[in-house]
Amino acid sequence: MSIIPEYWGAAKQHLRSVDTVIGKLIDDYEEPPLSSKDELFETLIHSIVGQQISAIAADAIWARIGLLVELKTPNSYAKVSDQELRDAGLSFRKIEYIRGIVESWPRLSLIDWNNISDEEVRRELISLRGIGPWTVDMILIFNLLRPDILPLGDVGVVRMIERFYANGESLDTEELNKVGNVWAPYRTVAVWYLWRSLDPEPVEY
Repeated sequence: MSIIPEYWGAAKQHLRSVDTVIGKLIDDYEEPPLSSKDELFETLIHSIVGQQISAIAADAIWARIGLLVELKTPNSYAKVSDQELRDAGLSFRKIEYIRGIVESWPRLSLIDWNNISDEEVRRELISLRGIGPWTVDMILIFNLLRPDILPLGDVGVVRMIERFYANGESLDTEELNKVGNVWAPYRTVAVWYLWRSLDPEPVEY
C-alpha cells in the first residue's frame, strides 16, 4: 500500500504562491502525487540499480532482477549468484554494493528511520559502500517522504532548473540553490513536479 505525504496539499498551495513556474507545472502534472511503498530495503537496492544509468535502462534491469529474487526480501539475494545478477544487467561493482547492504540489513532494520533527522539518515547511509549523496536523497524523498530535499546530484533536476530558470544556460551550485531555496520548506514537492515535466511517467524507487 502506497503512502502519500500528509503535507502534499499544503505544499502545493505554498509553491503556487511563491513560484509561478512550479505553479504551472503543478497544474499540468498535478496527479499522481509522490508516494512511498515504505520498503527501505527495496528502495536502497533500486537506487543502486539506477546509479549512473538512464531511467529506461534502470527499469529494464530492475524488471529482470524481479524475475530472480523477491525484491523486498534480503535473504532472497543470497539464493542467486553474482553471475545471474550480472546477466540481469548489473555491474560487478553494483552487485558488491548490494551484497554489502544485505549483510548490513540486520543492523539497518533496527533503526527507527521515520524518527531520525535528515542528517542522521545521511550519516547512517553514507557509511554503506556504494551509497553516495544522490542515493541518500532518493531514500529521503521516495522512502521517507521528507518534504525539503533538493537533490542537486540528480541530472534531471539540474537540467529542468536550468531550462525553466536560466533559458538552458548552465548554473553553478550556488545559483541552483538560490532557485531551490524559494521552494523551502517543500523543495521535495517542487522537485517532484520538475521530474514530472521531464518525464510524465511518475518516478518510482
